[in-house]
Amino acid sequence: MSVIRIASRYAKSLLDLAQDQNVMTEVVSDMEGFSKMVENRDLYLLLKSPIIKAGKKAQIFDALFEGKVNKLTKAFLDITLRKGRERYLPEIATEFMAQYKRMKGISSVQLITATPISDASLSKLKAKLLESDATDSSVEIETSVDASLIGGFIVKIGDKQIDASVSHKLDQMAKSLSSNDYEKAF
Repeated sequence: MSVIRIASRYAKSLLDLAQDQNVMTEVVSDMEGFSKMVENRDLYLLLKSPIIKAGKKAQIFDALFEGKVNKLTKAFLDITLRKGRERYLPEIATEFMAQYKRMKGISSVQLITATPISDASLSKLKAKLLESDATDSSVEIETSVDASLIGGFIVKIGDKQIDASVSHKLDQMAKSLSSNDYEKAF
């Protein structure tokens, strides 16, 4: 079975359980925290390692999560460990957050600019995105700066990308000038 399918099924199960038990906000907070924790290379490698025994991983999970996360989250982590699916936990956490955002109608937008964007410009962009059909009823914008764009911006909404950067325009111009669409007339 593919990693995506496994992550999707486990994430859906956790989402449904959290909704049934009315602990959605706590579980969402726990999964966001878990996603940040997995950015630690040592924890990531621990989860992915087939060499480290499940008993040792269970001890580590208890030390890390016991009393610090919701009971449902802890039970879910224990179940994935018992089933030998702990190596998929980073993907499960990512998929859980994606399914939660879809359920709540939140669109994640990534904005890359050449220079830092002002709050006023960001709020105008957010208003334009909310008016468009490209986003859901709520927008969550993550900004970053990439000086190699020279100017302009790149907006990523799901699998769509709008590239209005100067570097992209220059690349397009260079390609059109380098292709010789005309025959020499002499």
